[in-house]
Amino acid sequence: MGAQDELDYLKSLVAQLTDKISALEAKAKGNVPPAPAQQLRTILMGPPGAGKGTQAPRIRDQYCVCHLATGDMLRDQIAQKTPLGLAAKKIVDSGALVSDDIMVGMIKDQLENNKACKNGFVLDGFPRTVPQAQKLDGMLSDRKEKLDSVVQLLIDDQLLISRITGRLIHPGSGRSYHKEFHPPKKPMTDDITGEPLIQRPDDNVDVLTKRLKTFHSQTGPVVDYYKAKGLWHGIDAAQSPTVVWDNLSKVFKTK
Repeated sequence: MGAQDELDYLKSLVAQLTDKISALEAKAKGNVPPAPAQQLRTILMGPPGAGKGTQAPRIRDQYCVCHLATGDMLRDQIAQKTPLGLAAKKIVDSGALVSDDIMVGMIKDQLENNKACKNGFVLDGFPRTVPQAQKLDGMLSDRKEKLDSVVQLLIDDQLLISRITGRLIHPGSGRSYHKEFHPPKKPMTDDITGEPLIQRPDDNVDVLTKRLKTFHSQTGPVVDYYKAKGLWHGIDAAQSPTVVWDNLSKVFKTK
């Protein structure tokens, strides 16, 4: 083998080894669990049906933070028929909002004991009142933390009512449908199991109208509270979920 042939042979070996190393590095990188893109502590505000339930889990996954949805937490308590759940059920069914003491107690417990909150959190449905916001500030101060942002999903009440009153739920899995926008293949029947779908008791026009009125009257001052702190950002939630996400990402990048 001449000198040139030997050189070409060695070069080909080096190229093969380089490709092999690149492939192994890519494979190893794929096995590493996602690290938090950055620390994030944010609040997602908006009336029922504005899209908090769509965007908050995506924030959770992208930033490796915990998603504290007070509505889901309350429903868990109600399903388990705890004393808190029984008290909350009467309030929720009437269309009113649950008391500060119940809400603050649940959130404080999560912030102190939920390991998923170590990189931050997205609060969904809390705080609803200025006293709750002040109590949250106190909790975070005790933990030597502070909020990065407060994002409000803005949407017209009439559009919300049409969205929510058509909502259908499969109780066993939590799968959701919509009479108009995402109907099941067979009316009032889950596509997967064939089991009946339900409509939540508070997903009707009368209860929803009352909830929206209460929401606006109570959360208006909360918006002003966070605007004064320079934390508030408003996003048009009537747009597609993808566009809403893009706008949310811009807020978090500028924190």
